[in-house]
Amino acid sequence: MLQRAKIAAVAVTMFLAVAGPARAADIVTADDTARFLAGMPPSAESPLTPLTKDPAWQRHAKFFDNAFGQLEQRQLSKIRAWAATNLAAPRPTMFYMFSGPDFLYADAFYAKATTYVLSALEPVGSVPDLTRLPYGGIGPALYDVERSLSSVLSFSFFITKHMKTDLHAGQLSGTLPILYVFLARSGKTIRDVSLIALDAKGAAYFANENPGRNATRGVRIVFAGSDGEEKTLYFFSTDLSNGGVRSSGFLKFCATLAPGNSLIKSASYLMHSGSFSTVRNFLLANSATIIQDDSGIPLADYDPKQWQFFPFGRYAGPIAEFPGKYQEQYAELFKRSQPMDFGIGYRWRSFESNLLLSVKLPSGDSGRVDATSSAEPPRQTQPRPRRPRQPDVVQPRGFPWFSAWPWR
Repeated sequence: MLQRAKIAAVAVTMFLAVAGPARAADIVTADDTARFLAGMPPSAESPLTPLTKDPAWQRHAKFFDNAFGQLEQRQLSKIRAWAATNLAAPRPTMFYMFSGPDFLYADAFYAKATTYVLSALEPVGSVPDLTRLPYGGIGPALYDVERSLSSVLSFSFFITKHMKTDLHAGQLSGTLPILYVFLARSGKTIRDVSLIALDAKGAAYFANENPGRNATRGVRIVFAGSDGEEKTLYFFSTDLSNGGVRSSGFLKFCATLAPGNSLIKSASYLMHSGSFSTVRNFLLANSATIIQDDSGIPLADYDPKQWQFFPFGRYAGPIAEFPGKYQEQYAELFKRSQPMDFGIGYRWRSFESNLLLSVKLPSGDSGRVDATSSAEPPRQTQPRPRRPRQPDVVQPRGFPWFSAWPWR
C-alpha cells in the first residue's frame, strides 16, 4: 500500500507539472489582448499567438505600425518634448474631461502622472475572448478597431458623431478596446482590469458590489511603463452637463484625487455654455495647471488674480462648425504667443493650432497676470523654434472614409 501511495503521489506531481502550465497558457491576459488589438505580438505562450499568422492580423499590424509611427513623429514626440520643457512640478493626478478613450494624448502631455481620470458619454464596453471569435471574424473585428481610431490618428481627436456608431457596432464595442490599443502602443503593460461603479457620494464599488441606483459606471486599469512603476487609469461613462454631474458621484470621486493637472481639447466648446458650468468650475478650483485649446474653458472664466497664462501657437478662431465662439481676449493674448511645432485640436494643422497653458498661482501670491498678458513659462529653457514657413502636418493617408468632414 505504501509503495502504491508513493507511485500515485509521483504520478499526481508529474500531472500537475504538465497540466499546470497548460492551463495557465490557456488564459488570455488583458495585456496580450491589448497587444494583439494594437498589432503587436502577444507573449509567446499566449493562446492569441497562433492568430498572429492570420493574414488579416499581419495586415493590421503593418497598418498600425505605419499609422502610429507617423503619429509619433508628427505629434507625440513633439508633445512630450514640449511638456518636458514647459511643465514643472507635475501633480500625481490628471483630469481629462470630454476625453473619450483618448489615453494617448493624456500620456503624451502628462507622462509623469500616476493616476489618469478620463470621462465622456461613450460606453465602457467590453473585449470578448478573441480566441472564440467565429471563423473569419478576426479581420472584421480588427477593421472595426482601425475605423474607430481613424480620426484620432489623423486629426488628434475623436469625432463624436462617428463614435456613437463605431463604439456600439461589431464584435468589439465601447471604449475599452481603444484604451487597450493606446496603452499597448504607448509602451504600457496592463496588469489588472476591473469594472468600477460610483455611488451618489463618489464611493467606489467593484466586482459584484451594489452601488445603488443611478451609479456612474467605469473601468479601472492598472498598468506599468518601461520603468515598472504602477499607474492607474480610470475611464467613466458619464454625462458632464450640470444635471448629469450634480446627480452623480463622479466629481465627488475626482475631488478625492485633487488637486491635479487638466487637459481639455476638442471639447466642442461645451464649457462656453452655462449648461456645463459645474464641471468648468470644478476644473478651475481643482487644477494646478490646465492645458487646453480654445474649445476648453473661456478665457473670461479664469480669475486673472489666480492664473498665469502661457499661450503657444496661433489663434485662428473656431472652425465654421462652431460659430459664435470667437474670443477677443484669446486673440489679444495670442498676439504674444510662442511658436509650437505640432498640431492639436480642431485646427489640427500645426501652423494654425493653439494651446494655452494656464498655471495657478501659489496661494497668497500677490502677482497679477492680466488676461491679455503672458509670461515666460516656468521651465522655458530652450530657444524658441522658428515658425515653419509651410504646414508640416499633412492629412495622413490610409483613411479614405474620412476624406470628407462629417462633423459632430
